[in-house]
Amino acid sequence: MANVAVQLTSSPVQMPHEIVGQKNGEVILAPKSYKTLEKQNGKVSLGKSHKSSRQISQVTYSVVHTISGRVRLRVPRLRHDADYAQRLQSLLEADPLVTNVRIKAAAASLVVTYNSSAVTDTKMRSRLICLLQTASDTNIVPIIAAKKSSAAQPAGDSEASWPGIQLSAVATGLAVLGGPLGLSVPPMMVAGTIALATWPVFTRAVEGIVKQRKLNIDFLDFMAIAITTVQGQFLTPALMLSLIEIGENIRDRTARSSKSQTLDLLSCLGQFVWVERDEQKFQIPIQDVQRGDTVIVYPGEQIPIDGSILRGKALIDEQKLTGESVPILKTKGQPVFASTLVREGRIYILTERVGNDTRAGQSIKLMEEAPVHDTRMENHAIKIAEKAVVPTLLLGGAVFALTRNPARVASILTLDLCTGIRVSIPTTVLAALTYAARHGILIRSGRALEKLAEVDTIVFDKTGTLTKGEVDVTEVVSFNPSVSSLQVLALAAAAEQRLTHPVAEAIIRYAEAQQVEIPSRSKWNYQLGLGVEAEIAGETVYVGSERFLRQQGIDMEALNGHNKRAASMIYVASNGQLLGKIRYSDILRPESREVITQLLTVEGVEVHMLTGDNKRIADAVAAQLGIAPMHTHAEAFPEQKATVVRELHEQGKTVAFVGDGINDSPALAYADVSVSFANGSEIARETADVVLMQNDLHGILEAIAIARQARQLIKQNTGLILIPNIGALAIAVLFGLNPLGATVVNNGSTIVAGVNGLRPILKNSPKKTLPSA
Repeated sequence: MANVAVQLTSSPVQMPHEIVGQKNGEVILAPKSYKTLEKQNGKVSLGKSHKSSRQISQVTYSVVHTISGRVRLRVPRLRHDADYAQRLQSLLEADPLVTNVRIKAAAASLVVTYNSSAVTDTKMRSRLICLLQTASDTNIVPIIAAKKSSAAQPAGDSEASWPGIQLSAVATGLAVLGGPLGLSVPPMMVAGTIALATWPVFTRAVEGIVKQRKLNIDFLDFMAIAITTVQGQFLTPALMLSLIEIGENIRDRTARSSKSQTLDLLSCLGQFVWVERDEQKFQIPIQDVQRGDTVIVYPGEQIPIDGSILRGKALIDEQKLTGESVPILKTKGQPVFASTLVREGRIYILTERVGNDTRAGQSIKLMEEAPVHDTRMENHAIKIAEKAVVPTLLLGGAVFALTRNPARVASILTLDLCTGIRVSIPTTVLAALTYAARHGILIRSGRALEKLAEVDTIVFDKTGTLTKGEVDVTEVVSFNPSVSSLQVLALAAAAEQRLTHPVAEAIIRYAEAQQVEIPSRSKWNYQLGLGVEAEIAGETVYVGSERFLRQQGIDMEALNGHNKRAASMIYVASNGQLLGKIRYSDILRPESREVITQLLTVEGVEVHMLTGDNKRIADAVAAQLGIAPMHTHAEAFPEQKATVVRELHEQGKTVAFVGDGINDSPALAYADVSVSFANGSEIARETADVVLMQNDLHGILEAIAIARQARQLIKQNTGLILIPNIGALAIAVLFGLNPLGATVVNNGSTIVAGVNGLRPILKNSPKKTLPSA
C-alpha cells in the first residue's frame, strides 16, 4: 500500500486537515485553518488576535507496513526529539488497546501491536494518529505519571503501612525457637514482638467499642491473645496473629476502594476546541468554551458541547451516547450532543450547554448520585460469628467462675469461629477473582462476586452489547439477470474504497470476506449523506441512497415493490441502469443467541433488553433472541435506563446490567452488579464491577459460574470450621482443653478451609452451564 505522509499539529486533539498535494505516491495533508494561522520561523502559530498564541510544531509520519493487529510507522521526529519519543511511548503504553510498543529512534521507527479483536484496524490507526500529535504536548506525560502514582499508592489508613504480617511472622519464629526447639530466646523479646503485632487487632477492637458500640471479633481475638501471652504460651497467640493478618490482607485485596477516581466528562473529550469569534478561528481549552460560542468540529473529532448546527452538515456517530448503531446525517438547525463523533463533514455549532450540563454530563451526574455500596465483603457467616462474640465471652466467664482456671478460659476464647471465617472466606474470594482474571474476566471486588452469585435478573443494552455495534452487510441482491450479486458487490466496493463511511467500510469488509476481486477506480465524487459517483472500467457507477440515484436520473422501477428501507439499504447503478441493492444492519453478536438461551433456561433468571432504538427495531431484535416483549424497553435514554434498573431492584430482584456506552453508565451504577467490555467507553469501564476483557458475552456465563462456585465453597468452608470448633469447644467446657490444643484445632480447621477455598485456581475451567440458584 502507498505510504501516507501526514503533517499534524502538537495540539492534544486532532487538527482539521485538507489535501494540499501529492508526491511520490504520498498524500500530503495540511491544517485547514492555514488561512487564519501564521507561519513564523518554520513553525505555525495561532493568529495574533488570540490572547495566548500557541506554538504548533509539525509532526510528519508515514505508514510503512500494516496488518491486522500491528502497524509500523516512520516518524522522523523520533530521531532528534528524545522527550517526544518518551512521551509518545508513555501514551501508547497507557492505552488499554495497545499490547506492545517498540520505538527505534535511530531509524525513526515505531511499531505498535494492538488488540485487533477489540477495535477495527481503521479506528486504531485513527487513534494512533491522535496519540502521535498528543505526544507533542509537554504537559501530557506528568498527568499520566500522576495518575499512575495515585493508582499505585492508594490512600489508606495507618494499618496499611503497619507491618503486622511481618511482625506476626517474626513472633511465630521466635515462639518456635523458644518453645518446641528449646533455644534460649528472651521471653520479653517474644512478648514484645507479639504486643507490636497485636496493635492492629487492638485498634480495631477499640474502634468497635467506641464507634460501633459493640464487642466485635477483634475484641475476642485480643482477649485470647492477651490471656495466652500473659500465661507465657507464646506459640498460641503468635499463630493466631499470623492467621488473622493473612486474612485481613487477603480481605483488603478483595475489597474495592471506596475512593474511586472522579469521572469527568471533559477528560473523555479532547483538551482543545476550535471556535469562531469575529470571523476568526481560534483553538481554545475546552473549559473556556462559553454558551453562545460557535464551535467548529471537523471529521474524526468528538463534539465537545450540546448545541444546534448553524451551518454545514455531517455524518454523526451517536452510538456511545444514544445507542444508535448507524451514523446519522445532520444539517442546519438540528441538535447535536457532546461525546458524539463526526465521521464525515464539517459543522459549525451554536453552543447551548457545556460540561456537566450536557446530556452526556447528566449521564455522569446520574451515575455519581447512585448509591455507594459497602466495599467490605458482607457475609452471613461473618455476621453469625460476630453475634457469637458476647455468648463466647459469657461462656468463658462462667467457666472461669467455676474453675478459676485461666487456661480453660483461653481455650474457649481461642476456639472462636471468627478467625477461620475471616481467613477462609477472603481466601476463597481471592482465588475466584484470580481465576476469573486468568480467564479474561476482571471482577473488581468480593462484593461483586457475591452479587453475581445472587443475580436473578439480567438487563442488556442492545447496541454494542447484544449486537456488534457496527454496520455489517447482510444481503446483496441483483435486479439484472445478466449481472451476478458478486458483480454488484464488486462495483460497490470499487466505488466505496478508501471512504471512511461505516457502510463503505462494511462493504469493503464483506467483499474481502467473499474474496471478490475489486476493480480499480479512477475519478470519483462523494456527496455526504447521499452516495458516490465513480468511473470504473469506463463505466459510470452510482452507489448510494434511492434519493441519490433518482437525482442522477436512474430508473428505479426495477424495485417493483421491493422493501426499500432507506435506513438500511443502498443501491448500485451502472450506465444509467439499476443493478442491485445491498442491505446492511447492526447484526447480533455471534454468541448472543446462545448466551441468552442459556440464561433463560436457568431457573429464576429474567432477561431484559434496553435500547435507544424505536419499538419496531427493539421488538425485532428481542424476537430473534427469545426475549419477551414485556421485558423489552425501547427508546430508552440514560435516565430511563437507570429508572428501569431501579424499579427492578425495588421489586426485590438482584439485577445485573450489561452495557458499554456513556449512555449506559447510570444504569451500570444503579445495578447490583454491572458488566461492561474492555472496548467499551472509558466511563462504562470505570463504572462496571465486572469487565469482560475478551469482549465476549460468554464471559457473563463464566463469571456467574465462578461466583456460584465460590459461594458453594464458602458454605463448605463454614461447615469445615464450625464442626471441629464446636466439638472442641464442648470438650473445653466440659473436660478442659490445653490452649495449644485449642489453637491446633482452630488453626487446623482454618488451614483446611483455606486450602479448600483455593480450589478455583487448581482446576482447569468452570462449567459455563450455570448451577441452579
